[in-house]
Amino acid sequence: MSVEAFDRLHGALQYHIVNSMGWTGLRSTQADAVEPILGGKHCLILAPTAGGKTEAAAIPVLSRMATEEWPGPSVIYVCPIKALLNNLESRLSRYAGFVGRTVQVWHGDIGQGAKARAKRVAPDVLLTTPESLEGMLISTKVDRPSWFGNVRTIIVDELHAFAGDDRGWHLRAVIKRIEAYARQPIQRIGLSATVGNPEELLEWFAGSGEWQIVGSSSVSTDADVTIDHVGTMANAATVISRLHRGAKRLVFCDSRSKVEELAVALRALNTRTFVSHSSLSASERKLAETAFAEEQDCVIVATSTLELGIDVGDLDHVIQIDSPSTVSSFLQRMGRTGRRSGSRRNCLFLTTSDEAFLLACAITTLWRDKYVEHVKPPPMPWHMVAQQMMALALEKPGTPAHEVVGMGHSQFPELAATTVAAVFEFMVAKGILLVSSGLTSMGPEGEKLYGRGHFLDLLSAFASPMVLAAKYGATELGYVDPMAVQQQRERPTVLLLGGRSWKVTCVDWSRRTVSVEPTEDRGKSRWLGTSRWLGFEVCQAMRRVLLNEGDAELGLSRRGAQQLSEVRELITAPERQGSMLLEHVASGRLRWWTFAGGAVNSAIALRFEDAGSVRVDDLWIEADPGTSMTSVVKSPVLPVARKAFVSNLVERSDLKFSDCLTAELLVEVVASRSLDEENLSRLASRQ
Repeated sequence: MSVEAFDRLHGALQYHIVNSMGWTGLRSTQADAVEPILGGKHCLILAPTAGGKTEAAAIPVLSRMATEEWPGPSVIYVCPIKALLNNLESRLSRYAGFVGRTVQVWHGDIGQGAKARAKRVAPDVLLTTPESLEGMLISTKVDRPSWFGNVRTIIVDELHAFAGDDRGWHLRAVIKRIEAYARQPIQRIGLSATVGNPEELLEWFAGSGEWQIVGSSSVSTDADVTIDHVGTMANAATVISRLHRGAKRLVFCDSRSKVEELAVALRALNTRTFVSHSSLSASERKLAETAFAEEQDCVIVATSTLELGIDVGDLDHVIQIDSPSTVSSFLQRMGRTGRRSGSRRNCLFLTTSDEAFLLACAITTLWRDKYVEHVKPPPMPWHMVAQQMMALALEKPGTPAHEVVGMGHSQFPELAATTVAAVFEFMVAKGILLVSSGLTSMGPEGEKLYGRGHFLDLLSAFASPMVLAAKYGATELGYVDPMAVQQQRERPTVLLLGGRSWKVTCVDWSRRTVSVEPTEDRGKSRWLGTSRWLGFEVCQAMRRVLLNEGDAELGLSRRGAQQLSEVRELITAPERQGSMLLEHVASGRLRWWTFAGGAVNSAIALRFEDAGSVRVDDLWIEADPGTSMTSVVKSPVLPVARKAFVSNLVERSDLKFSDCLTAELLVEVVASRSLDEENLSRLASRQ
């Protein structure tokens, strides 16, 4: 520990770190964070799960708060999910209490009474989400200068999770609007798991001002990782029930349906099992997570909701059903283990299909190569520019038009100022915004499109699908897809939720509720989901595994080794074109195994004369014979093919606020996010 770093902290914090928390000192990352944070620098703090990132940020920020006597609210702490905020509240309240300060959680599940008390006596630290901050900014009931005038620091937990999608753009834009109220420059501190491009990420997040990376971005391969192939979910349940009895096991699945299926199978095997996923009610998830944290011989089955830093106690083992699609997710999940003294991080893959087995091998290959993905915000966030213009019109009705455009450009400096102005002009022409005497307000079309529920739709970056609340008496169990409750003629509908079966007794479409009661009948779970293409590097690693290129240690079980031999036999293509394999399939067509990812393969398809007949997968492209793929990948996109392909994508796109963009700009947004021209160039260079 750096004694010098510890000595720079406020005296009350020094006392409580030693006497109340029982620490002998600060961890290295925590010590390294003290100087730059006390100096007011923007920071990105990197550490694995349970690596002490929260304390690395909170302790020096609270030290500044006490030493410099900041009035509240002076710190905003942002998390991607409400459950993480709730989980952090007691810990951060304790730390803040060391210096006589207070913490308040503020999100959609917090009652109006608690919010009213916070308005009367402002907290020093506000724990919230980007959507709740947006709600505060556009609310007529919030005194924005009082709430945001004293803000000195904004801490963003799980920054990598925000930056990888449109919520990151939204968060950064909201921070910019908060800065308009702040009487002092706002220090930005991001907390992140290991990423491949920390400097880029911090520069994107911090904007202007001095910044510093704290912690290491290197990947540790010190862990016990095994890949086993079990073939079915039933077999996976059997293995889990017999393995590590007496220990706490966290099992990850990559869909809610698989979570429910596995939980039922484990309970049938008399294994103490809990469930956590996003379609369970907050109270049901909390009950499961609390019970799991307190017990020893049990299993909790979860989606990526438990990938983030929610505390479920010290874990013995992480088990992955099939495989996550990124090394980053794998690292976060495995990082849940190894917290006990003398224990090691560990992960057991139990795969149920050839594709999942190959993906697990690829992920572990990249991990052993110490690779982790770069976090890149989605390109061309023009719809978020539009969202922010509408939000500003609600926050400050009567803002001069040139200031609305100017704010849009300052929030999104990566985008062309002329196009920012063009988006504003289109929204005015369409009636979404109204300009009168040079002053901006929400227009009639904007009210019609987004005015429901006091403009609730404007608060978030994503469109939320319709769901029904499942209730057993007065208890809300969770949420189900409407398609799951379609009545069967011969038998009642039985749902699977929380690892239990429920018979539907009544559906109230007007209230969007479904009444249920327990049943012994076997239920089914169904949710609409979206699948994403695999990344280029992951697919290239799958190629290396299949073709036995390199000498990576995969950590295979006996069944896993047998499965690898069988999977390698599936690739029988004897011909090569550059780095690609050529296979003649039964239909008489040709299949080129590119191992490039669906976004690259989609970009390749647009270079075919008859692009509509080309089939695309993450690993291959299938087309009629007579084409040289090595020539195709080096040729330009055919405009007609691109127009047809992207038009189809636009029709199926769930891009929010798309009504605010011209057809041409919408096409560019969707195309930039669906086609990977950058990695296509890399593939072409290898031919």
